[in-house]
Amino acid sequence: MRVERRAVLRVLGAAAVAEATGPVFAADRSGPAQAVVSDLQAAMARGTLTSVQLARRYLARIEQIDRHAPRLRSVLEINPQAIQICAALDAERRSKGPRGPLHGIPVLLKDNIATGDSMSTSAGSLALANVKAPKDASLVARLRDAGAVILGKTNLSEWANIRSSHSTSGWSGRGGLTLNPYALDRNPSGSSSGSAVAVAAGLAPVAVGSETDGSIVSPASICSLVGIKPTVGLVSRHGVVPISRTQDTAGPMGCTVADAAALLGAIAGTDPLDQATQVSPVGATDYLKALNRAALNGARLGLVRSAYTGLDAVDALIDLAVAQLKSMGATIVDPVELPDTKQYADAELDVLLYELKAGLNEYLPEFAPGATVRTLADVIAFNERERSRELRLFSQDLLVKAQAKGGLSEPAYRDALALCRRLARAEGIDRALSEHQLDALIAPTGGPAWLTDLINGDTPGASFSTPAAVAGYPHITVPAGFVAGLPIGLSFVGTAFTEAKLIGFAYAFEQATQHRRAPSFAQTASIKG
Repeated sequence: MRVERRAVLRVLGAAAVAEATGPVFAADRSGPAQAVVSDLQAAMARGTLTSVQLARRYLARIEQIDRHAPRLRSVLEINPQAIQICAALDAERRSKGPRGPLHGIPVLLKDNIATGDSMSTSAGSLALANVKAPKDASLVARLRDAGAVILGKTNLSEWANIRSSHSTSGWSGRGGLTLNPYALDRNPSGSSSGSAVAVAAGLAPVAVGSETDGSIVSPASICSLVGIKPTVGLVSRHGVVPISRTQDTAGPMGCTVADAAALLGAIAGTDPLDQATQVSPVGATDYLKALNRAALNGARLGLVRSAYTGLDAVDALIDLAVAQLKSMGATIVDPVELPDTKQYADAELDVLLYELKAGLNEYLPEFAPGATVRTLADVIAFNERERSRELRLFSQDLLVKAQAKGGLSEPAYRDALALCRRLARAEGIDRALSEHQLDALIAPTGGPAWLTDLINGDTPGASFSTPAAVAGYPHITVPAGFVAGLPIGLSFVGTAFTEAKLIGFAYAFEQATQHRRAPSFAQTASIKG
């Protein structure tokens, strides 16, 4: 981490560090952890803020909060070209005007998203710690075209949490353990741990995470953020370290629905390098147009009561959220049943292991040509050689199981995939929506953050991520309140490519309730919160 710290100081300079101790910009009423993209753009349009100033202030905040007390360890690496890019975008704004809502806005990327620059793309693994990708992931190219500034890379659960069945979320061999800013002894969830923590702590206005099953919506919920897991095929995965070609997707994380919608609009779109995007009926979309305070009026929402957590305080919050939805004109069908995810849990894991082996063996030669690891088998062997650094806390049993799988033509893989799609789609979300004439499903995203335990691993409790993840359908989580100072999220799930509708519902709820609040970096949860 010493190398990255020097990079921060080199980019900032002493004067910039001093300047950055104030709020992100003068007009920000709620402090740096609450700055939203539209306010930042308005300040830059007025000329009271530049992209260079904004980036310097975020970089200083990273230096202060992420590198020092409370030392969150959410940002792995800083882009040493960030200030230079900001200066060019400031000049472009003066001469031509902004490209769009992300012009000059700093964005953090989960470190499984390739950038063709001086930063590494490691998936948190020491095997790829100093490996530079030869080109940008497709979504990164879209961000650059939109005028966004890639500020740096965030820590994650190593290999996006597909390494061990007893892992601790938020830990990677390269970055160590990311801390939860709402209670430092609690877990931030994952695998997009650093992306969620960094945005929640005000280290960037928005970040890109990725999800196979829960890796966006769970940490977003636990960090009082809006997280959008898009339909598989809405956002290109080309250049994202893969787990599953049928479930992987990148998606936005932000403090508000509007911020997440702006980021989604920049990264969504078809890509000839990702076949999944070719079936998308959605072209370039301005998801900001979906922001509608009246969106819930007349909506029909199905409450998946079986997804309740069993924790009285959490479930009471969700009941209050349901009452709020009703008061805004929504009809709630209660309950709506989905197939028990236990019916396809083993099949889902089989699909992921088969696809991990195939996907990683394709990704590494293309995006990590300078690495010593070229295949999944090489990664396993590297970890064994570096056991004292990589395997000291938990094993790599899932990688080993994936390596033992055959190819994607095997009947066992095809049967497992068919079962997952039938139970999650035809007999799951699609059946529920059709049977009850629903616009979306709602449920608690999950429970509050659990205590981090590096010995026994994660104990996350209830989660509503699996149905939409396995189906490949969109899922949005929005803050719904706090229990003992720990955030709780409300989920909206729909059928394929209904992101705009879900964004409207989430925005209406958010604007009516305003549950999100910034973290205080407490040492532990408080029964007063």
